[in-house]
Amino acid sequence: MNKRLLAVTTLGAVLALGTAACSDDDNSAQLGTWAKGVCDAAQAPIAQSRTALADTAKVQPAEPPADLQKRLAVDLAALGKTNQELADAIDKAGAPKVTDGAAMQKDAVGELKQAAQGYQDAQKKLEGLPTTDQAKFADGLRSVGDQVQRLSQLSTQALARLQSGELGDAMKKQPGCKTGSPAGSPATGAPGGSGGSGAAVPPAADPNASPAAGSAAPPAGSASPASPAAGQSSAAPSPSAS
Repeated sequence: MNKRLLAVTTLGAVLALGTAACSDDDNSAQLGTWAKGVCDAAQAPIAQSRTALADTAKVQPAEPPADLQKRLAVDLAALGKTNQELADAIDKAGAPKVTDGAAMQKDAVGELKQAAQGYQDAQKKLEGLPTTDQAKFADGLRSVGDQVQRLSQLSTQALARLQSGELGDAMKKQPGCKTGSPAGSPATGAPGGSGGSGAAVPPAADPNASPAAGSAAPPAGSASPASPAAGQSSAAPSPSAS
């Protein structure tokens, strides 16, 4: 009787172990599916945001203030759009099956939407700068650059929420969430590319850097501001979707 009871108990333990193993496999598969959906959707916005950030760091000699204003406005519009697309991708994926997954998703979506709105506000502020007054224009560019830096950090923070533990491991396995330099943007020396590996963060899009437009006031009589969009690095964890 005792031997029979022991056998039944042992069988129960084996069955329970098998169930746990299957459960772990199922959870891993669910996380993989969630990560794939997010990273596939984030790949294009991340690349686009890196390209936009890299462009804000370009200094084109003798570029008229009005032309610079238009170019940077296009970049800010792109950054606003890509942050919104990243928020939509994470929102559409639903809550990941991890501890506090729903809260993580909600916070990330909320911060990315906040960043998207911030870029739209920065674009409007930039477009309202007086290009005929070089001193005021340069001061305005500095202010916009500071705003963009804060927004880039906000995007980084939002995506970093999803890049820890099991969920982070699942995201790192997805090509769409691996850091790399998108076509058309430099791998080093500009805010848009890091050339590393691991989960990527956009947002704006490269989490590791953010532009500071208008880093220097134009010299008197100059046709355009000096060093209008010099990039300044800011440490941040490694999207995207920037």
